[in-house]
Amino acid sequence: MAQQEYVQESLAGLDPTLGGVDPELPLHATTFVVVDLETTGGAPDGGGITEIGAVKVRGGEELGVLATLVNPGVPIPPFITVLTGITQAMLLPAPPIEQVLPSFLEFLSTDAVLVAHNAPYDVGFLKAACAAHGYRWPNPRVLDTAALARRVLTRDEVPNRKLGTLSAYFRTATQPTHRALDDAKATVDVLHGLIARLGGHRVHTIGDAIEFARAVTPTQRRKRHLAEGLPKAPGVYIFRAADDRPLYVGTSVDIATRVRSYFTAAEKRARISEMLAAAERVEAVECAHSLEAEVRELRLIGAHAPPYNRRSKFPERVVWLKLTDEPYPRLSVVRNLAPGDEAYLGPFTSRRAAELAAAGFHDAVPLRQCTHRLSLRTVTPACALAELGRCAAPCEHRITPEEYAARAATPFRTATASDPQVVVDALLARIEALSRAQRYEEAAVVRSRLAAVLRAAVRMQRLAALTGIAELAAARPAARGGWELALVRHGRLAGAGVSPPGVHPRPTIAAIRATAETVLPGHGPVPRASAEETERILSWLERPETRLVEISSGWASPVAGAGRFRRLLTKAECAASHQLSTESS
Repeated sequence: MAQQEYVQESLAGLDPTLGGVDPELPLHATTFVVVDLETTGGAPDGGGITEIGAVKVRGGEELGVLATLVNPGVPIPPFITVLTGITQAMLLPAPPIEQVLPSFLEFLSTDAVLVAHNAPYDVGFLKAACAAHGYRWPNPRVLDTAALARRVLTRDEVPNRKLGTLSAYFRTATQPTHRALDDAKATVDVLHGLIARLGGHRVHTIGDAIEFARAVTPTQRRKRHLAEGLPKAPGVYIFRAADDRPLYVGTSVDIATRVRSYFTAAEKRARISEMLAAAERVEAVECAHSLEAEVRELRLIGAHAPPYNRRSKFPERVVWLKLTDEPYPRLSVVRNLAPGDEAYLGPFTSRRAAELAAAGFHDAVPLRQCTHRLSLRTVTPACALAELGRCAAPCEHRITPEEYAARAATPFRTATASDPQVVVDALLARIEALSRAQRYEEAAVVRSRLAAVLRAAVRMQRLAALTGIAELAAARPAARGGWELALVRHGRLAGAGVSPPGVHPRPTIAAIRATAETVLPGHGPVPRASAEETERILSWLERPETRLVEISSGWASPVAGAGRFRRLLTKAECAASHQLSTESS
């Protein structure tokens, strides 16, 4: 006799975020459709269902019942007949599954939660049947009573979580018999018994119940009360330790929902688990809209450097590639720009990135690479680069300061401030020459230098175009009507708000301006904000639905600027990524 085969899907496949039921719906107001199937065994393949039983309940009241035998179109294994009492003769006049599915899907409806004992098994068969016969599976929220019992009941109370064991423990009115309707009715009583126990675990909504049934850690279960009472609004949330230190800062368009997700099985990051163990409260800062929330998050992370935030912790740790102020200038990597600095590129997030761009300029133009401060009166011994013909040897006065400026310094100034054409042409020519000589690895190195130069130039010119504007007011349609408003001064978010639906936004803009932060001009492409903040603002402003309302001056980039090489930059970055993936494989 063949052994009965059960194939059970992972609970991870049953996405509780799907379905039309509000996760905040109280359990007593939730409509449940409790389902049980009898099958021929084996894997879900679109068939094999021999009986469907379903009971619809809400608030303890039975709303409807659906029960039917199903002709699977295949012989019934003898052990299934012994187990269920369903014979081949009973199934011959029964409708096939494709005729049963419409009635079942209508019974399930879009506002109900599907409940089953060992739900992945039943859901797997139903989804396969829908796929096989062209019906759309509605992806309802799913609650598994077996999984819920594992969280609610201890081993001292029940030796296992089988339906028969739970039915005996809760003294259900109907005992399971391996027939679909009886088992579904028994599952209803088990569900009610489990729900009665959930209040002690602070589980009161269907969303909480579904997540509680999943495999959360003891820390998540113990600390889930930290998510209570938070606003369902855009903003920033801060996990704080017992001494009030910020441990982690995040942002969301719905603070309550996002924070609650940290206490679900979906959260598997080890560092977040460690953070939750140390957290004692969660502070919420409501914001007008998502842009304000993103900016506040960046500023809070920059100000407090929370230990469990990995990104944006030290916005001040940037470097610049600067042309020194001397008769024969050279490139220098510096931490800060001085008010007198006029030729520079950046900011770079690491010294390595700045040095890679510097190498690109050294490949393209004859900037000296030595670190000596050269004198117009005294010569200095030449280095090996001069001997190799890769430097014009200003140290030995082989070139005048005027010639050096024209050949080396001016191309850098032009490339960073406006047009990098000369540098791009020189690096492309070098790449082509190396490729013709089949020196492909060296060509790839030059390509990465070209990408570093273009990436930095595009970024800096894009930032400078916005930060040069004294004040800019913009509006974006809000999801629920009205307008999201932002007031930007020198690339820094100075004020934010939302105008109500049906009201002209200009009075709200005037109110925002009256209370907005004062932002004075400064030196460089990011004088009054971090580059990351200004880039977030740019991303918001450049969305198709955003409208510029008022602007104090023109917003423009150089006509022949670095931005026209975006396609070349993308091509170089894609080639580098492809090379990296090829080497790693």
